[in-house]
Amino acid sequence: MSTENNWIAVASTDELEEDDVIEAEVDGQPVAVYQTKAGYFASHGICSHEYARLCEGFVFGNVIECPKHQGRFDVRNGAAKGAPAHEPIATYPVRVTGETIEVQFPGTQS
Repeated sequence: MSTENNWIAVASTDELEEDDVIEAEVDGQPVAVYQTKAGYFASHGICSHEYARLCEGFVFGNVIECPKHQGRFDVRNGAAKGAPAHEPIATYPVRVTGETIEVQFPGTQS
């Protein structure tokens, strides 16, 4: 992964279809990367309710549904949108450079 001012290359645009999610690892942390009609988004890759990988969930609109207990989160801001999830998940800025999806992840070393 390349870094420039804490921007980390996590995927290529051809790896994601609309209403899809993949998992990347940044500094040993799971990051869920999404594509919706509104664009590309990224969040912490683990549900805040109980340990489950969000990359195994379902994306519809701007929402990711956790595969374990169907808690829901807004991928744009991490807000919990459906029980049993009540705590938000962290989200990260995303940009696309050419065909590369990059995430600005706190604490990465440039």
